[in-house]
Amino acid sequence: MISNLHYISQGETPEEHLKNIRRICIAGADWVQLRLKNEAYEVVLETAKAAKVICDEFKVKLIINDFTEITQKINANGVHLGKEDSCPLQARKLLGPDKIIGGTANTLEDCEKLCEKEVDYIGLGPFHFTTTKKKLSPILGAAGYRKLLSNLNARGRSMPVIAIGGIVPEDLPVLAECGVHGVAISGWLTTHPKPELILRKIQQQFSEKQL
Repeated sequence: MISNLHYISQGETPEEHLKNIRRICIAGADWVQLRLKNEAYEVVLETAKAAKVICDEFKVKLIINDFTEITQKINANGVHLGKEDSCPLQARKLLGPDKIIGGTANTLEDCEKLCEKEVDYIGLGPFHFTTTKKKLSPILGAAGYRKLLSNLNARGRSMPVIAIGGIVPEDLPVLAECGVHGVAISGWLTTHPKPELILRKIQQQFSEKQL
């Protein structure tokens, strides 16, 4: 099952990432993506192990950003691959049929390629400008999402699409109307004093789209 809300971990240090992951798990999230950039492999591995302990405690799915090998080593639920990361087919070969594999897309061509490589979901974005990601692809906005999702449907592609990129509360009805399966959120959820309210709001908005 692909969740309607993907929490993308955030923090200045690996310890902050873990602290925020625990806080969001306590609030009721069911899907966490550990996204550590510019850290040594061993640091990512040890942080992933600690994140797995937290997520297992709360029965939350843990997805590792970029690192297929670490996903396998710690037996995480899956991996999310960026446009410049390893091929989903190679990841599937290493991880087997039961793990979740997601991929990042910005264009219809990206989405088509990911569908052909049989990923389990597509992270499509950015919806808005965001400071979370340094190498930002062209911003899509609501019009871009509508066009892309319409084209995918016309081509018979039924793939869960997760919107990502600077998403704020007022975007939720628009994104639901566009036809996305759910949203990936980092800053909004991390900084909110009551993340459980956000979780409830998103669950209500996308409650009929669980796959």
